[in-house]
Amino acid sequence: MELQTLTYLVVGASFALYIGIAIWARAGSTSDFYVAGGGVHPVTNGMATAADWMSAASFISMAGLIANMGYGGGLFLMGWTGGYVILAMWLAPYLRKFGKFTVPQFIGDRFYSKSASTVAVICLLTASITYVIGQMTGVGVAFSRFLGVSNETGIYLGMGIVFAYAVFGGMKGITYTQVAQYIVLISAYTIPAVFISLNLTGNFLPQLGLGANLVGTDVSLLDRLNQVVTDLGFAEYTTSVPGSKLNMFVYTVSLMIGTAGLPHVIIRFFTVPKVADARYSAGWALVFIAILYTTAPAVAAMAKYNLHATVNTAITSNGDLYAEESSLKYDERPDWMSRWEKTGLLKWEDKNGDGRIQYYNDKTKSADVLAKAEQAGWKGSELTVNADIMVMANPEIALLPNWVIALVAAGGVAAALSTAAGLLLAISSAVSHDLVKNVFAPNMSDKNELLVGKFAMAGAIVLAGWLGLNPPGFAAGTVALAFGIAASSLFPAIMMGIFSKKMNKEGAISGMLAGLFVTLFYVFAHKGIFFVKGTEFVDLIGGPNSFFGITPEAFGAIGALVNFIVAFAVDKVTKEPPEHIQQLVEDVRIPRGAKAVDGAH
Repeated sequence: MELQTLTYLVVGASFALYIGIAIWARAGSTSDFYVAGGGVHPVTNGMATAADWMSAASFISMAGLIANMGYGGGLFLMGWTGGYVILAMWLAPYLRKFGKFTVPQFIGDRFYSKSASTVAVICLLTASITYVIGQMTGVGVAFSRFLGVSNETGIYLGMGIVFAYAVFGGMKGITYTQVAQYIVLISAYTIPAVFISLNLTGNFLPQLGLGANLVGTDVSLLDRLNQVVTDLGFAEYTTSVPGSKLNMFVYTVSLMIGTAGLPHVIIRFFTVPKVADARYSAGWALVFIAILYTTAPAVAAMAKYNLHATVNTAITSNGDLYAEESSLKYDERPDWMSRWEKTGLLKWEDKNGDGRIQYYNDKTKSADVLAKAEQAGWKGSELTVNADIMVMANPEIALLPNWVIALVAAGGVAAALSTAAGLLLAISSAVSHDLVKNVFAPNMSDKNELLVGKFAMAGAIVLAGWLGLNPPGFAAGTVALAFGIAASSLFPAIMMGIFSKKMNKEGAISGMLAGLFVTLFYVFAHKGIFFVKGTEFVDLIGGPNSFFGITPEAFGAIGALVNFIVAFAVDKVTKEPPEHIQQLVEDVRIPRGAKAVDGAH
């Protein structure tokens, strides 16, 4: 069957499945809408959490960034996985035991202040909307290529699909939809990886294939990749670090604590019946997540090797990389390249007019590489490859069967849509439950609360879709900004709320506002105010990455430090919390209080 037709069938069938599940499990009450009635099995919830967790950034963009960054890209693996462990061990069971199903509700009750809850809503909305922008970027990448439309049209289509099953299904519909999406996305990620690993190394496990020798040689895949990229002027794949080691460390910390502060993942632990089930579902989620995360480094390396081998035939023949015949003739390029060119995410410019594709680092400091390029008549690198296409294009680059390519299309869309739905639910509950009902209309009926929540979701979809048309970076880079915002604002407040019974409302509110402000100030200086291009003010702060070379994506850890410092400083000069609040914190942390607090929805 022709590829485009098969893709329509596979992606269409997955859409029908998701919407059908959402209708079957549609929410009938606020409890169903927000926490699926609190009756989801731990294994089911673990799978749904994994789907919620593994967003477009994980599925589409992470391996692409590792492919571009090499060893340094491992910070995404370390940060996101380590953050999940912090969330599962330090936060989720205690929050579940507290019995409040949203982060702002926990902060409002723990810090005995509607003002604290409102500030938490602002922080949550800022982080979640930024995160949804990343998902919409991923949706655009997936739809534009596999449905044969423009990137903009792909985003519009994604907005419609998310609206259909998130708005009508609520958490109950989303939970069971995400189980189906996990099965689709993990199959779409691992099956091509197995095929490609077999083709390149003869090893069916990609995790082992990453360190294995290339078929028919005594040279390992990583050694050959290192040689190829350095010969073409790129940084060595297995040792490169993004910026300084300080930046890499801070970046990793930001991703870790940002992960632990993300409300759309935290809320999943309220969908299970008991506190113990929250721990079990966290463990199962880690297992399901590990399948993809341990595969990603292999996918990245193999995709990078195959891309270079496609445009430079000397790589597989061990010939001269700079010989004229080694560069691929543009007219003889494989079909996948022309398909991706239509999306605008892969571009070729014939700078030297020879009709061949030269792909190298023309900004390298290596005099040897520049001399070889000049001698060969090269006038600059001619191929521009968006990092977000590496995973989606990987099976096409490796010339895998059409059904595998179609499956990857469905998997990429599933990854983006599953997380977008969870984020939109967090936004919905923050606006309708924590802001409108808790602050402005405490006597509002459940029916009206659901209606407000659905309108909030629809508004968030439109806003994120519009911003997704001009995102501040790659999908994973945009998501990293969201993690930084959550790290600087929500994570410290949650940690202090659980582990510091003396922390008062004045300290928590001051800390959240300070952490959020300094992080947004640094991010907006680089990316534009509210990510609107042309409003950057980076010169005002002394130039790009002016704070000890730290990038805006990594700045969340600095914001969190500011949050903690300000919170404890203000706490020292203001009145301590009431006795019943301090006792509440003790009860949440000590097992004997579990029965009394559990179930206090």
